[in-house]
Amino acid sequence: MKTDLFQAPDYYSVDDLLSEEHKLVRNAARDWVKRSLSPVIEEYAQKSEFPTQLVQGLAEVGAFGSYIPTEYGGAGLDQISYGLIMQELERGDSGIRSTASVQTSLVMGPIYNYGTEAQRKKYLPKLASGEWIGSFGLTEPNHGSNPGGMETKFKDMGDHYLLNGSKMWISNAPICNVAVVWAKDETGRVHGLLVERGMEGFSTPETKNKWSLRASITGELIFDNVKVPKENLLPNKSGLGAPLKCLDHARYGIAWGAIGAAMDCYDTALRYAKERTQFGRPIGQFQLQQKKLAEMITEITKAQLLSWRLGVLKNEEKATSAQISMAKRNNVDMALKIAREARQVLGAMGISGEYSIMRHAMNLESVITYEGTHDVHLLITGLDITGLNAFK
Repeated sequence: MKTDLFQAPDYYSVDDLLSEEHKLVRNAARDWVKRSLSPVIEEYAQKSEFPTQLVQGLAEVGAFGSYIPTEYGGAGLDQISYGLIMQELERGDSGIRSTASVQTSLVMGPIYNYGTEAQRKKYLPKLASGEWIGSFGLTEPNHGSNPGGMETKFKDMGDHYLLNGSKMWISNAPICNVAVVWAKDETGRVHGLLVERGMEGFSTPETKNKWSLRASITGELIFDNVKVPKENLLPNKSGLGAPLKCLDHARYGIAWGAIGAAMDCYDTALRYAKERTQFGRPIGQFQLQQKKLAEMITEITKAQLLSWRLGVLKNEEKATSAQISMAKRNNVDMALKIAREARQVLGAMGISGEYSIMRHAMNLESVITYEGTHDVHLLITGLDITGLNAFK
């Protein structure tokens, strides 16, 4: 098995900004990645298969429901701890981080924030322990960046709701036990419904032939006259703002996670540049290679500080959607550029499965698109600073 030699860069001593609890949580996740994820991830990515045996370990390091209160099975951690866990998981693989961030921010989050006490007690402990896996159904075949155009609908049939429609590009869908599904009622109002595996008419076919997120399991959610019990409606928030608020939490986790992928690419490139010799000396001694590495660590450091400050604002409940959007866009773009530059440092070896860089690069091509595309996040910032809506 592959030995994980990763050494985390911290050029501006960002660790000094973290509490002892933050570092303990981060180090536990880092050790788990080195011990359990890194040795197997290349094999599973090559096979395009999700490593289901890792689910229990994810639960044990607090990756499921990091900031959900302990009374519901969560870890009861703060937002910076959650971000650090996501950073370490994505350092291992974006797909594994996706599994955890969907479970936490897009499934457990809305159940905790919008659900009844009975719903919290029924679902959250099972999700926190990894006994159950959840998925989040918003994106549709015809509606990605415009979720308000969703066509999935439900009707009130008296003693139940009747749900019809479909969702696609859904992480965890083929193995989910419960899906948080966003659909329009007969008036066009968006609501969240909890749809459980086994409900008649509910199917979750897997999406095959992906070049990206190959170790993550992706699929569709299809609803063909699914009878959903009325007690499965999330009652405490409706309207499109409800799922979009969930996406804020997930985008925040992505902003941290992308730093992990960038760190891994930088660390791999730095080590290779010191060891690989050409023309009688290490390639790291050449000016252009040093330029690449110096720019990588500069951008990583900027992203670390951006995410830390955003985490402080999140803990104080002051972070805005636009601020989260900026961090997601900046950090994923940064990570993707670093992956491409790091691949060049390694030359032809950069495409080999012996190294993580090409896998990170392929994964980040999805991360830069999902939960708000690069361009959409740019326009969110534009709207926030000008007050002028480019979406209309």
